[in-house]
Amino acid sequence: MLIVSCSHGKHLGKMIAKKAKASHTDLVVDKFPDDELRVQFKANLKGKNVVLVQSFYSNVSDCIIECILAAETAAELGAKKIILAAPYFPYLRQDKRFRSGEAVSQEIIAELFDLYFDSIYIIDPHLHRKHSLKDIFHSKTVKLTANLLTSEYIKKHIKNPIIMGPDEESFNWAKSVADSIGAESRILKKIRYSSYHVEVKLNKYIELKDRNVVIVDDIISTGHTIVETAKLLRKMGAGKIYCACVHGIFAGGGLKKLKAAKVEVISANTVPNEKAKIDVSGLIAKSLR
Repeated sequence: MLIVSCSHGKHLGKMIAKKAKASHTDLVVDKFPDDELRVQFKANLKGKNVVLVQSFYSNVSDCIIECILAAETAAELGAKKIILAAPYFPYLRQDKRFRSGEAVSQEIIAELFDLYFDSIYIIDPHLHRKHSLKDIFHSKTVKLTANLLTSEYIKKHIKNPIIMGPDEESFNWAKSVADSIGAESRILKKIRYSSYHVEVKLNKYIELKDRNVVIVDDIISTGHTIVETAKLLRKMGAGKIYCACVHGIFAGGGLKKLKAAKVEVISANTVPNEKAKIDVSGLIAKSLR
């Protein structure tokens, strides 16, 4: 097996290879003067299972094209199997036509990746109406979860926590984390008016005075939901407020907003960021063996 770090997989590729006891190489990625991508392998791929490691954050369109160029080139160079390890995979939330004439991006992107990959590994995919990757892709798919890693971190570093899910979609995830460490959990009801305007309410009262509250979610995009949740929890007397997520996107200055709201952020390293304290490389390596 050969682990290949794509441009947005270099923060994990070498660690995955070491833990999987596999060979490693970086994919050479640069641009021509007209801004077109150029990719190049520097290793022999013939007869090998090639794992492309790519996390689709920032310049997502370039990341997608890079992967397609690399996968097709690997096939041409004789790779036995072509596998995608995607710590964070894009476009999964756009699973229906919300407005007339709008693209259903989830289906289109899935069809594209099906053409080039034998199997696809994704950590905590953000799914809504479709609940399984098998309902989206035709290729072999493996859904990985950072649940246990998140639970272990909370148990080790935060005393007597109360686990809070910021909305109904996060309920199962929050409850799973809470149950695994024997903590109480609650769910909040979220009303979303826009990407930058949300309102949250607690579904069931709980005494929070001077308690450590951990808001858990799979993804933090702008951070607005977490900020609003923190405001509500402080009114209820909460002590220290943490937020633990798998995918820390933090778009539009999200981290600054959370810092201003005095929320301590804990993230996995599916997307590299300054709050990435939970390492998923071992999770990916174990699944590839």
